Amino acid sequence: MEQTEQNLRQQTELYGEPLGVLMRRIAGTLGLTQARLAEAIGLSAPMLSQLMSGQRVKIGNPAVVSRLQRLDLLVHRVNEEGIAEPQIAMELDDIRGSTGAFTRSTPATAPPNSMPAASTSRPDPRSVVREIQDLIRGVASAGEVQRAAELIATESPGLAELLLTYGTGRTDDAVAHYERHR
Repeated sequence: MEQTEQNLRQQTELYGEPLGVLMRRIAGTLGLTQARLAEAIGLSAPMLSQLMSGQRVKIGNPAVVSRLQRLDLLVHRVNEEGIAEPQIAMELDDIRGSTGAFTRSTPATAPPNSMPAASTSRPDPRSVVREIQDLIRGVASAGEVQRAAELIATESPGLAELLLTYGTGRTDDAVAHYERHR
């Protein structure tokens, strides 16, 4: 019992609250069974159960953490904005299919004296924003992003805004930000 309590305290330090509390809130708000929640974030049902009960402390896969953060943000939007069921279903499909990976549209290194090939179309802004969100949310919780933004706001207000917009904000707001600054 003592180990479980210690694990739950560590989860609170890592994620802001025990994962069981977080996951039950997400599942309840979105009408998901535990099995559907596991599928949406990309975990096996037994692993999800172990995390929720405090038998395991942390999620090792950053993509899973990213999906969980996106689900938590979706719950916030459902509660604040009253998002309709069809929109929730679309968001769930999008979250389920996200990789949480950082991708590039061009190779990281190019041969010397070469120019990148001309692109016939620009990437979809929403896709770019989702990848940025996945990256930030895969390495830091919303609370960590907020604390980091507060720490740098005085000296780098633009960077603080960027962190908050992409790390804790709504996707639509981040897309608008991206469009203004590209």
